[in-house]
Amino acid sequence: MSKHSKDVEALVVLEDGRSFEGESFGAPGIAYGEAVFSTGMTGYQETLTDPSYRRQVVVMTAPHIGNTGWNEEDDESRQIWVSGLVVRDLSRVESSWRATGTLDEALKRQGIVAVQGIDTRALTRHLRDRGAMRVGLFTGEEALRPVEELVRLVTQQPRMAGADLAGEVTVDEAYVVPAEGERRYTVAAIDLGIKGMTPEQMARRGMEVHVLPASASIEDVLAVRPDGVFFSNGPGDPAAADEAVALMKAALDRRLPVFGICFGNQILGRALGFGTYKLKFGHRGINIPVRDKQTGRIEITAQNHGFAVDAPIEGTSSTPYGEVEVSHVCVNDDVVEGLRCLDRPAFSVQYHPEAAAGPHDASYLFDRFARLMNDGKGAQNA
Repeated sequence: MSKHSKDVEALVVLEDGRSFEGESFGAPGIAYGEAVFSTGMTGYQETLTDPSYRRQVVVMTAPHIGNTGWNEEDDESRQIWVSGLVVRDLSRVESSWRATGTLDEALKRQGIVAVQGIDTRALTRHLRDRGAMRVGLFTGEEALRPVEELVRLVTQQPRMAGADLAGEVTVDEAYVVPAEGERRYTVAAIDLGIKGMTPEQMARRGMEVHVLPASASIEDVLAVRPDGVFFSNGPGDPAAADEAVALMKAALDRRLPVFGICFGNQILGRALGFGTYKLKFGHRGINIPVRDKQTGRIEITAQNHGFAVDAPIEGTSSTPYGEVEVSHVCVNDDVVEGLRCLDRPAFSVQYHPEAAAGPHDASYLFDRFARLMNDGKGAQNA
């Protein structure tokens, strides 16, 4: 069991007993969550405001965090969702002309506990070897308690497996993001933890986006007379998201064009009859290579997921909704990164084509969704 010095200011304690001493910033106090690491060199604000990070403590592998400050324009949702933040070096100044404040101020304002000054390289290597695990951040007098006692507190926290969290992050009431220019399509977007850039990307392509709560029924979806249905990213275990799976099946039954990303990909997988499983340490960052099996093209993608779809990578699979193929695969570990239905107008990817923050290699997927809806309109008019 690790020991700590008597004058430690902050302590990061993992459930297996490994601990790291550091310095407190952000809000003082205690934070619990699942320890995960993100490999993005930039985009910490988009990461912290991504609802998919609900109940997680994010370890940033980039050594210098906070240098671009904080501004309201780059928030991806209404608040910071991470349980806590761990970095090696907090920038002492913000150097972006767009900054309206600092990272430290934003964390304090929203009550988010953070720790700096630890060896995030060693922590990341530990999580890669042992897997994502529960963690506690302890600051001030709480950090002076015996490590054994703090480990007991950490192990009393719920695990991510089995967690149904979409209802904790979804919008309370439906809202509309109008199309830019001429409205060509109407989309019902199911908010399982949606990021703000996603409906913006669709709006730029002439889509009027009706963002609906995760509790929406198929009747709520049909009420907006959609040309297509979108299932967003989100937190938690897809094996626990039965309500979203039922809605996905209802959309597939009606042959509505469907596009899912991240959590939405896992929901489509479950609706088709595939299982899901927890990854050892997940994919989180903006530099993860994915191969499009149809074109052979390698896309550098933004990702944030700890679960994956269990489907055969080669060939097609027979499902209640016809034949389905795996369309994309992670180059690093052969994890399923996309599904394409051959007998239904539906497809999904495991990564984030809205690129907030991240590369724009996959933005064409919104155009693919538009073509799918256009084809659906043609079939209706035939």
